[in-house]
Amino acid sequence: MAKIRPLEDRVVISQIEAEEKTAGGIVLPDTAKEKPQRGLVLAVGPGKLLDSGERAPIGVVEGDEVLFGKYSGTDIKVDGKEVKILRETDILAKILK
Repeated sequence: MAKIRPLEDRVVISQIEAEEKTAGGIVLPDTAKEKPQRGLVLAVGPGKLLDSGERAPIGVVEGDEVLFGKYSGTDIKVDGKEVKILRETDILAKILK
C-alpha cells in the first residue's frame, strides 16, 4: 500500500469487514450487510495545531482498533484498497484487547 500521511488531527482507517452471520446464525447476503463501524488505524496525523503553536496529542496510534460514527469521514481508494480518512473527534472509542 502506498504511504499516506494524514494532516492535522486526521486518522486513516482500514474498515474491518462486517459479520457474515447474525447472532442467531442467519447468513446475510451482501446487500443486507451494514458498512462496518470498526476499523484498524493505519496512519495518524501530527495533531491539531493549537493557538500556542504546539500540537495537541492524538489519542490513538497505528494498529489501534477503533469504533467510529456511521457517517463519519471520507472514503477513498489507495492502491485499489478502500480506506477512510476521518478526524480524531469522529472516533467514538478505542477497543481494548
